[in-house]
Amino acid sequence: MRASVFLLIPLLLFMLLVDIYTYRGIKPLIARINNSIARHTLTYLFWSISVFIFAAFTTFMFGIKHVQKADAYIYSGYLVAGFALFYFPKFVFIFFVLIKDIQGAIRRTIAWFRERRNKSVPQFNSKRKMERSEFLYQMGLVLAAIPFASILYGVTKGKFNYRVMRESIRFNNLPKAFKGLKIVQISDMHLGSFNKNFEKVEKAVELINEQEPDLIVFTGDLVNNFAEETDGWAPVLAKMKAKIGKYSILGNHDYGDYSYWRSEEDKAKNLAAIKHFHKQMGFRLLLNETETINVKGEEIALVGVENWGKPPFPQHGDLNKATQGTEHLPFKILLSHDPSHWDEEVIKNSNIDLTFAGHTHGMQFGIERAGIKWSPVQYKYPRWGGLYREGDQYLYVNRGFGYIGFPGRIGMPPEITVVELA
Repeated sequence: MRASVFLLIPLLLFMLLVDIYTYRGIKPLIARINNSIARHTLTYLFWSISVFIFAAFTTFMFGIKHVQKADAYIYSGYLVAGFALFYFPKFVFIFFVLIKDIQGAIRRTIAWFRERRNKSVPQFNSKRKMERSEFLYQMGLVLAAIPFASILYGVTKGKFNYRVMRESIRFNNLPKAFKGLKIVQISDMHLGSFNKNFEKVEKAVELINEQEPDLIVFTGDLVNNFAEETDGWAPVLAKMKAKIGKYSILGNHDYGDYSYWRSEEDKAKNLAAIKHFHKQMGFRLLLNETETINVKGEEIALVGVENWGKPPFPQHGDLNKATQGTEHLPFKILLSHDPSHWDEEVIKNSNIDLTFAGHTHGMQFGIERAGIKWSPVQYKYPRWGGLYREGDQYLYVNRGFGYIGFPGRIGMPPEITVVELA
C-alpha cells in the first residue's frame, strides 16, 4: 500500500502541473468564444477528463489486488492509452505555451535593463501581443491534434490492421524439394491483451490461411503471463492451416516470470498449461529440440529453442542441445524468440541458415515509409524488424501479432510474415 502511494502521488502531481500549464494556454482561446455556455462546457470538459484519469489511476493503484491477475494487463492498458491520448498532445501544446512564456520573459528582461539605464521603456502593443500569443496557441492546438488522432487510431483500428510482409530468400544449399517452400511466421500474440476479441483475431487467421502456407511457425509470447489468458482461444487459433505442419516455441512472457506466485508449484502448473495449449492450437511446441521436415525424400531441420535473451531476460535456450543429431542435414531453420540470440550465439557458433525471431514488437510505434525505417526500439535492438543478413545466414524479425502495455499500434501494424525459400 505504501509503495503504491509513493508511486501515485508524484505521478498525479506531475499530471496536475501539466494540466495547469496546458489550461493557461487554452484559457485565452476559450475566452474568445462569444457563447458563454460553450466556454463553460469546454472548461468543464477539460477538467472533467483530467479528474476522471486521476480517479482511474487512483482506483487502479489501490484496487489492483482485487483484480483477476490476467485482467490487470487489460486495465493497465486502458490507463496507458488514456494517459497517452490526453497527455502526449498536451506535451506538444505546452511546448508552444513555453515558447510564448520565454518570449515574454525576454521582453520583460530587455525592458528592465533599459529602465535601469534610465532609457524609455518600449511600449508593446497589447493587442498585437495577444494576436501573437493566440497564433502560437492555435498552432500548438493544431499540432497537438496529430498525436491525438494517431493514438486514437492506434488503439481503435491500428492494433487490428494486420499487414502481410513478404520475403523471398535464395539459398545455395537448400534441397531442391524445398524450393518454393512457403513459411508463414507469427509472433507475440499476448492473448490476454485482446480481451476476448475473438472476431478480430479470427479475421487475421483467415488472412493467414489465404497465404496457403506449407509451414506456420509461431515464435513465442503466447500470453502476457498467465495460462488463463488462453481461455476460449483454442477454437479460433486452431483454424490456422498448413500443408506440412505448425510449430512453435516459448517466449520470455510464457514462463510466468512477471508475477508473484504463492509457490513454485503454482508457477510450474501455469507453464505446463501454457505448453498444453500449443497442442490445443495444433502446434508442435519445440523445447530445445529439432523436428526433421521431409519432402519427397529430402530433409531439412527445423530447430526450436526456449527463450534466450540478454539479461534481465531468461536464458532457457540451449542451441547445442537443440541441434544435436542435425549434422547430416544440409539446411537448418531456427525458431528463437529474442533476436539478440542471433548475434550472441547463432551467427558465432552455428551453421543455422535462417532464423525466425520476434520479441521487439517494433515497439508498436515507428515509421516505415518512403525509405524511412525507424522505431525507438532500434536503440535497444539493432535488429528489430524485417530481414537481416550476415554472410550466408539470415534473420527475420517479426514485428508482432498482438500487443502489450500500450493497447495499440502507431505506424507499426501487427504482422503476418510470409517467407518463400528459393
